[in-house]
Amino acid sequence: MPYDIDELLRPPTATAALALEAAERWCSPAVLRHSLRSWAWARALADADGLEYDAELLFTAAALHDIGVAEPFDAHRTAFEGAGGAAAWVFATGAGWPAERRVRLQEVIERHMWVEVDPTLDIEGHLLEVATSLDVAGVGASRWDARLLRAVTERLPRAEFALEFDTAIRDQAERKPASAAARLAHSGRIADGERTWLSLVR
Repeated sequence: MPYDIDELLRPPTATAALALEAAERWCSPAVLRHSLRSWAWARALADADGLEYDAELLFTAAALHDIGVAEPFDAHRTAFEGAGGAAAWVFATGAGWPAERRVRLQEVIERHMWVEVDPTLDIEGHLLEVATSLDVAGVGASRWDARLLRAVTERLPRAEFALEFDTAIRDQAERKPASAAARLAHSGRIADGERTWLSLVR
């Protein structure tokens, strides 16, 4: 396997490490593990395909992409990816990122709920979208080394993630029926994805 798991999961910069600290403080353990798995899938795919990407931006977006479902950041009307993007923009301001880079972070997080992100438009947004689609719904699993999938999920167990995330997404859908969360809730992809993962890691 081309990766040492400790090295794969390590934040690439000091700012990325602070983003992880923020996620550890505000996200549930299940969502935190999902966020780290999503980073691992995104990085592994990009490296395997020889894609150029901004590691600090991608890690920070992965760490914070679901912070909008955490109660302190859950906006009543705003879609959770929009609320998460706004919270991440504030984080990036505190980290001293310039305005353009703060907007990029917000875009990557908001776009992870798109059906598809064109890599020529936004490579980090594309990588986070395909990585979260893999982790939530098992989409495109054949693009990753099966040994890597098993090793990362052994380090970061899925445990109660599917049930917790499905509950959160259904709550989002009920309150925000025009949101991407509503589309996801009605698709049944979270439950289907968990069944896919059970077959992938056994």
